[in-house]
Amino acid sequence: MNRNNTKILLVEGDEDKRVIPYLMEENGIPWPKGNEPVDIQSYNGVEKLLEPKQISTQFKPPRVTALGIMVDADDNPLGRWQKIRDVCLPTIPDFPQDLPDTGLIHQIQEGLNQGKKIGVWMMPDNRMQGMLETFLAYLIPTENEPLWTYTQTVIQEAKNLGATFIENHTDKAKIHTWLAWQNPPGRQLHNAVMERILNPNHPKSQIFINWFKTLYDL
Repeated sequence: MNRNNTKILLVEGDEDKRVIPYLMEENGIPWPKGNEPVDIQSYNGVEKLLEPKQISTQFKPPRVTALGIMVDADDNPLGRWQKIRDVCLPTIPDFPQDLPDTGLIHQIQEGLNQGKKIGVWMMPDNRMQGMLETFLAYLIPTENEPLWTYTQTVIQEAKNLGATFIENHTDKAKIHTWLAWQNPPGRQLHNAVMERILNPNHPKSQIFINWFKTLYDL
């Protein structure tokens, strides 16, 4: 962990914090331990991440040049984006109205943080409902798509038979079930990226990778 970093990414939880470095390393961004290019900070939930004073607190150290926010859209992308705007506007008066499909990267033009960058990525793709696990399902190799289709059917059948996962966690259930059928079975998400059970170079990952590289000048 490099707490003197000028570049910070705020994420909801430790799973996000573990996955991102492996995803970036597999896309050509070195991530040496103790000298990480970006300080990833996890908050044990979106509510804590989007507390009212969080953004102003993060921008207080003069050294901070780029701040990223990565959250799940969950079941209400528009509501989540509005919450992000509400939290950011007091610190960033010119915070944009809309979230681009390619993720937000905004160079601040007004206020005390003029010249710094703020970025937002809303999993999975800045538009759809979903979460980190929805995005990682995009990285399933093409040759595994028939099994992925079957996984989705099985999960629905399990739900019909009384499986107790909540509706918002359906994508979690799907990806972890699919991983349970791989070799070795049941790898954690970050291991699945590192070991290329999931394809970190999949074309569907590249919009996010490009957002990350551009925000942090990597």
